[in-house]
Amino acid sequence: MSRKKEHGHVNHERWLVSYADFITLLFAFFVVLFASSQADKNKQAQIAAAMQMAFTPLGGFEAHAKTPPLEATSGSSPVTKPAALAMPFPQMGRVTPAEEKIESRLNEMIRQAAAKLPEGSITTRVTPEGLVVSLHEIGFFASGSAGVRKESTPTLRALAAMLPDSPLRVEGHTDNVPIHTSRYSSNWELSTARASMIARFLLEHGTMHPNHVAAAGYAEFHPVASNATAQGRSQNRRVDIILLRSPTPSQ
Repeated sequence: MSRKKEHGHVNHERWLVSYADFITLLFAFFVVLFASSQADKNKQAQIAAAMQMAFTPLGGFEAHAKTPPLEATSGSSPVTKPAALAMPFPQMGRVTPAEEKIESRLNEMIRQAAAKLPEGSITTRVTPEGLVVSLHEIGFFASGSAGVRKESTPTLRALAAMLPDSPLRVEGHTDNVPIHTSRYSSNWELSTARASMIARFLLEHGTMHPNHVAAAGYAEFHPVASNATAQGRSQNRRVDIILLRSPTPSQ
């Protein structure tokens, strides 16, 4: 009689080999993630320290910060603190001698224009960028138009004649009331058209070089007053002529 063939022992634990390989790969994956996260922390610490050092002179952070100073983690390069950022312009509200002279002449021009233009047609203020002359819509533009009013052209000619041949920027601004006409599909187009119109007028009647003049429209997104009231909206509908200050050389 033939002998029965004996079956070999079946290994039911072969799955452990594949499982061990999977665990090894998973461990390697988390090691890579951990290493990457440590590098990101170092970069974040360097960026945060750089921003804090840069903005402290501008008043963005208090000198007595309540949070502990950022330090590099062990095994990494130390955080390099950048040099303090120098203020390129005088503080807001401080007027340079040249601006005082121009502002004095502007005030005289505003007094002369008071008999021809509505009250509040021209205002001035000082910003870190320089002296700002605001031409408000009430005296210079019809509602929804970029055409200059005829009665305001003598004042604009006088303004163009007194402006120095130095860098300036003409900015158009509106209120937040939407506009949609055949010519202007939004306040972006209207504000840009008004800025371009004033810039061209200044170039045609003034002594400044075209390389010194720039024009831009900001629609309703740079208000100087609240758009919740009619008076505030009237103040926001304006064209600003900014006599830019020259940056002071770093010490």
